[in-house]
Formats: sequence, C-alpha cells, structure tokens
Amino acid sequence: MPSPQLLVLFGSQTGTAQDVSERLGREAQRRRLGCRVQALDSYPVVNLINEPLVIFVCATAGQGDPPDNMKNFWRFIFRKNLPSTALCQMDFAVLGLGDSSYAKFNFVAKKLHRRLLQLGGSALLPVCLGDDQHELGLPSKFTLLFLQEAPSTGSEGQRVAHPGSQESPSESKPFLAPVISNQRVTGPSHFQDVRLIEFDVSGSGISFAAGDVVLIQPSNSAAHVQQFCQVLGLDPDQLFTLQPREPDVSSPTRLPQPCSMRHLVSYHLDIASVPRRSFFELLACLSLHELEREKLLEFSSAQGQEELFEYCNRPRRTILEVLCDFPHTAATIPPDYLLDLIPAIRPRAFSIASSLLILVAVVQFQTRLKEPRRGLCSSWLASLDPGQGPVRVPLWVRPGSLAFPETPDTPVIMVGPGTGVAPFRAAIQERVAQGQTGNFLFFGCRWRDQDFYWEAEWQELEKRDCLTLVPAFSREQEQKVYVQHRLRELGSLVWELLDRQGAYFYLAGNAKSMPADVSEALMSIFQEEGGLCSPDAAAYLARLQRTRRFQTETWA
Repeated sequence: MPSPQLLVLFGSQTGTAQDVSERLGREAQRRRLGCRVQALDSYPVVNLINEPLVIFVCATAGQGDPPDNMKNFWRFIFRKNLPSTALCQMDFAVLGLGDSSYAKFNFVAKKLHRRLLQLGGSALLPVCLGDDQHELGLPSKFTLLFLQEAPSTGSEGQRVAHPGSQESPSESKPFLAPVISNQRVTGPSHFQDVRLIEFDVSGSGISFAAGDVVLIQPSNSAAHVQQFCQVLGLDPDQLFTLQPREPDVSSPTRLPQPCSMRHLVSYHLDIASVPRRSFFELLACLSLHELEREKLLEFSSAQGQEELFEYCNRPRRTILEVLCDFPHTAATIPPDYLLDLIPAIRPRAFSIASSLLILVAVVQFQTRLKEPRRGLCSSWLASLDPGQGPVRVPLWVRPGSLAFPETPDTPVIMVGPGTGVAPFRAAIQERVAQGQTGNFLFFGCRWRDQDFYWEAEWQELEKRDCLTLVPAFSREQEQKVYVQHRLRELGSLVWELLDRQGAYFYLAGNAKSMPADVSEALMSIFQEEGGLCSPDAAAYLARLQRTRRFQTETWA
C-alpha cells in the first residue's frame, strides 16, 4: 500500500467492542498507520469493495444476534445476490467478543468470518474469539497437554528434510547440513569476529544461483534454556502435546508431537529477543504479584512509553532478562500462554558467497547492562566447531533479490562494503566461469591487513583481467575513505559504464547510512559527468531502479 490505511468497524451492544476498536485505532496511529474507526451501521457498506485492510470487532448479543448498531450491515452482507468476488481486494481480520457460557458463543464473529471468505476476502489470521468468562478475557491459542510418561513409540526431533528426499528443504522442513569448516577471516586484533562458514548440502536437493540467500534456523543457548526453565519453574524434560483451542488453528509445523519443554524453549521461543509492548500487556494480565503487575501495567500504558524505552529498548534487554526482573510473575505464568507471550525464533538470511559458503559478522556490543548483547544466530554459528565432532545446521535456500544480466557483454558494477561483498563473490566466480570479464567491484573495509576478505582471490582475478577491484580502507589515513568516495573518484568510469555500456549496478551491505550515501554519490556523478540537473539526475537514478539496472540487498 503506498500510504497504509486501516479501517476498524465495530458492532457493539454494551460499549466493549467500541472501546476495543478505539484502542486498536490508537495502536495503529502509534505505528504511523492511517486509521478510521466506525460503527458498522454508520459506515456506507457499499464502500467495502474499495477497502484494502479492515478489522471487524463484533460482539454477540442475546441468542447469537448481531448488536443493534450492525443489524443493517448484517442484512446487507448476507444478501444472496452479492458476487463471490465482491471483496477480493480486501485483507481482513475478525475479533469476536463473547461469553462461553452462552450456547452460541461468538456466533456473530464466526459467521461473519465465513461470509467474508465467501465474498472473496483474504483472512490475515483465523477468527479471534474473546471470552468474557475467561480470567484474561482472551484464552490462549493452544493448550499444553502434559504427558505422564514418555510415549512408547517415536522420538522427539526436528522436522527435517532428509538426503535423497523428493521434497525441497523449506522453513517447515529444513535440511540439517553438516558444517565443514568455520573459519575466522578477520585479523586477531580486529574488533569484529567475522566467520566464513561452509556447509555440505550434497544429497539435499538444494540448488542455487548467484544472488540467492540461505536461511538458517538458529537455536537458544543451553545456558539460556536452563535459566528460562528455572525462572518459570518448568521441567525441561516434561513432554506435552500441543492442542489448538480452535479447529481452524494449526500447531507450529516445526514443533514435534509430542514435544519436550526443552525442545520448545531451545528451538521455538525467541527468549533472546527484545520484547514488544504487547509482551508487557499480556504479562501484566498474567501477573498475580501486585507490585510487579503495577509496573508491568505502567510499561504497557501510553504514559509509560518513555520509561519502557529506557528500561527495555535502549539497552536491548531480552525477554529472558525481563522475566528475571519480574520473578514472581514469571513463576506463575501458565504454560498454555508461552506461545502467545513469546514470539517464535525467526530464520536469519545470509548471502551465499560460493558453493555453500556464508560470511557471518558475529554481533556483539555493550550496553549499560552487565552482559554484552549478542546476536542469537551469529553467536550460535560462531560457536559451532566441526573439529570437536559432527555439527549440523537447519537451513534452506530461497531466491535472492539480486538478478544478474544474462547477456555476456553487459558489465556489472558491484558495491559491497564489509560482509556485503559475499553475494558478489559468488556472482564474480559464476561470471568468470562463463567468460564474462566486465566485473567492477568496489569493496570497503577498515584495514587492509585485518578485514580485507578474499584479498588474494581478487588479486588473482585482477591479474587475469577478469576483475577491476577498487578497495576503500576507511581507517588507513586520517580522513576516512568509504566506497562512495571511491565511486566519485572514478565518476567518469562509472558514468561511461552506466550510460554508454548499459552496465548494471548492485549494492549490498549494511542498511544504515551506506545505501543513501552511495545513491548520493551516484547523483553527483550523473550531474558532474553526465551534465544532468538535479531533477534529471534523480529521474535517471529512478529509471535505473525501475528497469532493474540498479539493485540493492541491504540488512539492518
């Protein structure tokens, strides 16, 4: 959506659904999302065919009846002459507010959800059913049914794709790839530990091209898993099965059935992530300790956002650390709510450097907290030592955002400071093998002798006239020199390649200020070398992007 717009429509009998809707509206505005909140019968329902994103909040009155302020809408939406594609442009979600002591619990929300699907709407998530009888108002998505003894057959393990399988590895079934080597490629005195890690994917069915990315599913450290279980009073070896409360909700595909608490915490719950405000809201609802509950409510309120930022976001405090700070609350969290409270560990994407090599910068930095902040995936990967025994990593591959020209005589300009150079190594190797010599690489690092990745390889390709390498060593002189400075120095060459030879331009690396700095350098080149005025230079850059002759792959 060019300018994101959300519509929240409510059907309210006693005012609860209206209150919830207005709260949703405030949350949307806080996230810079344009939002309108209206009662269903005050909204011109024929306009729904033009709405891209709608949340319906509906109470159920009496014996399954719609509230008074949505009855006209109710009659309209169930007209038999409405076409099945009427709402095909709309993404929607339905939140029901009901009482499970009534026979027709949340009947209106369930029926509306089905009808919107019949009219072509696309559900963002299954219908959400609030229950006034439940102590929290909203029951957990899942119930954990604990087993008294281990099952007689089967064993717990990750769902994985096996060698020789016809099924391509994916997020739900990754391939457990052996780690062949894990080598530090920065100098011993360099501030950052950067690793070149090689995996064996033979027999996996994985295929990839230059520009593709590998996704890796990390896991929490054993120490953090043990600490989490201690704080919450959980038995790591306790087995359970996961049962969704609603029939149209499926269990996470990565979790085995049955599953141990250790497996759940190790491979699924992202206890090392920085919690969102919603975490504090739910934790406050679960808290039975008056003082801790009061503080959690303050953190989850609009007035407490500055204090929450200072406590949580600025020092990058993790979910595990927050739970340790609220021990009485943590000790009484019902296990059923673990999957509602804590997000799932997301896979991390890495550019493929060649064969199946990835270049990993190990994330570690200090805040005012005693323990240094560490990247979950990069720290975990750095700790893997194939020399101590077999090590396997769950991974799969997906197409990347970088596509290289198929015509053999089209030159390419690649700008890859730091670990951003990784996808270009694979591309250069592939292009050289195909006899394509118009390869121009702008590489930036701090020191030639500390973090100049693949220096010998680039120099060998230069000798063979297969590569033009332009390095920028930012710390080797008093004035810092970055890739954008080198681009400007060689502005006439860059303009010649882009404007006269139809070159493709690629940029990969850190997404902070570098992409903007490089774009600014290109704008200067277009003006100084191409004689374009500022608006025409901007239009030239936009045309390169539109025709895919300027491509970027950046990350935070």
